[in-house]
Amino acid sequence: MEPILLLSLIIIGLLAGVLGALFGIGGGIIIIPMLTIFYGMSAADAAAVSLIGIVATSVGGTLYYMENKVTNIRLGLLLEISTVIGSMIGVFLALALESWIIMLVFSAVLTLTAIKMLLNPSMDVTGTEDGEFSYNDLKTGETIRYDIEHKGIGFSSCVLAGIISSLTGVGGGLIKVPIMNMVMKVPMKAATATSSYMIGITAFSGSILYFLSGHVDLEMAAFVAIGTFLGAVIGSRLSRRFDSSSMKKYFSILVLAIAFVMVLQAGGIL
Repeated sequence: MEPILLLSLIIIGLLAGVLGALFGIGGGIIIIPMLTIFYGMSAADAAAVSLIGIVATSVGGTLYYMENKVTNIRLGLLLEISTVIGSMIGVFLALALESWIIMLVFSAVLTLTAIKMLLNPSMDVTGTEDGEFSYNDLKTGETIRYDIEHKGIGFSSCVLAGIISSLTGVGGGLIKVPIMNMVMKVPMKAATATSSYMIGITAFSGSILYFLSGHVDLEMAAFVAIGTFLGAVIGSRLSRRFDSSSMKKYFSILVLAIAFVMVLQAGGIL
């Protein structure tokens, strides 16, 4: 592959890593459209490369979040049990379905999620004084305490997050962040940091199955991973500049924009 193409993969990964670590979404929403639109890859092959990039994003972002005590490791490990199960189901669905079906499903889920986040005021979780868990707000320096609600619903819902992760290659954070925030009442910053930790485990399980099925372009995956790791290091540090309200708004707008692009692609317009 020519050097200019390899450099472009690093740049794509860099942008994906920044957004992925900042919002806990892995960056697949950037990688997938770029690889399918500009590199002509199938949805399944692009998802395979994206998942490897997401593993690198998770490592780059989680190191900073864990060091500053933002990540809820206990919650992340609990939800990963059901997410990994869904991730394995998603791989087999991705290999069996047509690319346009995958993109339409992806777009529908993203649109519904974004609208729910924008319109649901209960998403403004601020924490409780005597909560069992806590995180450090990197912008204000405060320690915010909170409790986790509806653990059973959150646990079962993450099966869907795992399926979406492997089916589309986005890492599942687009589903897990709203689940943690709107259903389980986890403050937005803790939810995104915890998602950043979780997506690496989910993506790793899915990428192994893609690799065994021969769908991973190792050269492309390596250069995307370089970019996503560097981007995640930058993105996790940028998080201290945003408050929870701003992060929710920007997250929703980003999700809607990506859903629109994917609908156009599924219809053959892009």
